[in-house]
Amino acid sequence: MSYPLVILLCVGLLHQTARAVVMDKLADNKICGDAECSYVLSMATALDDFIAPDCRFINIRKGQMVYVYSKLVPAEGTGVFWSGSVYSERYVDQMGIIGYFPATVVKETHKFAVETVKMQTTDMDFYCD
Repeated sequence: MSYPLVILLCVGLLHQTARAVVMDKLADNKICGDAECSYVLSMATALDDFIAPDCRFINIRKGQMVYVYSKLVPAEGTGVFWSGSVYSERYVDQMGIIGYFPATVVKETHKFAVETVKMQTTDMDFYCD
């Protein structure tokens, strides 16, 4: 592999990561099913539509199933937000995208995690690319 190609590849990779934007934190702590927040805490059904106000959030349509991965621990005077991914045969293009949504727009239908882990959030929990 030639040096100009390696340099071009490195610059391209750096350029892509430079586009990420760190947004304001929604909470200082979160509850997860494991230390990586990779286990599903619960399943929920959307009670209403929710349109994402920015890139930290996901769009949810009434009736969609939502996999809940974490629950932010709200600071005094703030809303309760959960992190999850939607599932619906009708909205396949949204499946696998994880983002925040208000806990008030869903109803938990199945709880999977018996034990949970409380941990601090980081700036990476709230970045946008």
